[in-house]
Amino acid sequence: MKVEEFGLTKLAEMIYSYCGIDYRRDISALGSKIKERLNALGLSSWEYCGYLKVEPNEWDALIELITVNETYFFREENSLEEFQKVILPQYVGHTPQNPLLIWSAACSTGEEPYTIGILVQQSGLFSRGAVKIIATDINKKALYKARSGLYKKKSLSFRRMPPEFYDKFFIEFENYYKVKESIMEMVEFKHMNLLDDKLREKMGKVDIIFCRNVLIYFDDVAIKKIIDAFYDILNPGGYLFLGHAESIIHLKTGFKVIYTPSTFYYRKGEKV
Repeated sequence: MKVEEFGLTKLAEMIYSYCGIDYRRDISALGSKIKERLNALGLSSWEYCGYLKVEPNEWDALIELITVNETYFFREENSLEEFQKVILPQYVGHTPQNPLLIWSAACSTGEEPYTIGILVQQSGLFSRGAVKIIATDINKKALYKARSGLYKKKSLSFRRMPPEFYDKFFIEFENYYKVKESIMEMVEFKHMNLLDDKLREKMGKVDIIFCRNVLIYFDDVAIKKIIDAFYDILNPGGYLFLGHAESIIHLKTGFKVIYTPSTFYYRKGEKV
């Protein structure tokens, strides 16, 4: 094995241990993603492994390079429709003193949690402050953008946006649309690593979890760890929404899969 390949292999192992993202079988892709960063620092991949140990803040820069932030408003409408029409009515009665807690895990640049907020407000089922959305991601740069609530008008973020929602839930701001304050105030953004051993402690309890199109970047070992944490974090009978290309039915969990004609999702049951 060449020195550079050895360094990339070591780096892939470090990334996997840190956040579960698995480049161990595709170190060439990893090399392409970090090439410019290595050149800027004047380091080889092997030296970079050492650099991460003495400069832990460098992990933020690395995470920005290796994470995929492709997302948009109203992604996978079928699951969102099920959430709004079937799941939300089950939680009527929550108040600002006892809010419905929804977690958007790996929220990227914010389109998913804001979409959830729009659906909550559109439902008309809850008073102001009765729903709280916790949105987390490992990418600090993505979170910075998410907190602004600003999205370019010609952005692909709006590729599936219902036309009538622009005026209702956004404000025009030069070349941007800004999410209205009534939606933004529902959402709290936090920096979070899904592989954090203290994830349960940091998140507390929630009622519904969205973690869509994220698990495809992890292996079964990391997925099982994350799903087990989700199970513990969810309140009894709570719901878990994954991406349509993701499934955990092959894993031993306490989740029961719910099938509908247009989608599927999971509900917390008893562990076997």
